[in-house]
Amino acid sequence: MVPNPRLLDASEILDRAESLETLYGSLPPQEVIARSLEQDFGGIAAVSSFGADSAILLHMIAEIDRNLPVLFLDTGKHFGETLQYRDALAADVGLTNIQVIHPDPQVLESVDPDGNLHHTDTDACCEVRKVEPMARAVKPFGAWFTGRKRFQSGTRSRMPVFEKIGPRYRINPLAGWGTSDLADYMRKYALRENPLVAYGYLSIGCFPCTLPAQPGGDARSGRWAGSAKTECGIHLTGLEQSLTDSSL
Repeated sequence: MVPNPRLLDASEILDRAESLETLYGSLPPQEVIARSLEQDFGGIAAVSSFGADSAILLHMIAEIDRNLPVLFLDTGKHFGETLQYRDALAADVGLTNIQVIHPDPQVLESVDPDGNLHHTDTDACCEVRKVEPMARAVKPFGAWFTGRKRFQSGTRSRMPVFEKIGPRYRINPLAGWGTSDLADYMRKYALRENPLVAYGYLSIGCFPCTLPAQPGGDARSGRWAGSAKTECGIHLTGLEQSLTDSSL
């Protein structure tokens, strides 16, 4: 049995992530999911925003294990269409274990009592509404799946399938897929699409900070449009810092 990764030191975790990348990183996404579920990570979940192409990873997961925990962050700032889509898609593919995570109400009351923090400090808003809740959500698990792809932005262009995040593992089965792969899969299985895609939203986050993708821009060009910000922090160092914080 492979030791629980939370008991390994940082170098051992990194070595194991690199070994898994060598063994399985070039396999089709469905195989990556299946092989990952065979590993003793100390529990595994999926994280989904129920965004523009979330249906693909969730359908693949449901085909293998419909009861796998799927973690959804309800930031309190989602489009109503996303919340409706979450419930409809989960029913479509038969997922039975959607876990909705919320920001800490006491922290919100302290730092964003009027709900307007995004106007003055988007990083602080993402920290309280996304990064800290996500750290709490994944804390019980040794690994989790995401639907991130390399083509989505420059910050993801060299993303591996298996990566070390603090004392845990993040797995990106769709890392190598492009837009044609996604479109083909959606058509093949007649998967429901987030209705906002029809209006040009190719990456969907919170409604105050999301616009349709910019002409000529990458899929995430509508996120925090007009600013230098490109990631909320969940997929950068903020989450890793939260996961290694002794207060968690």
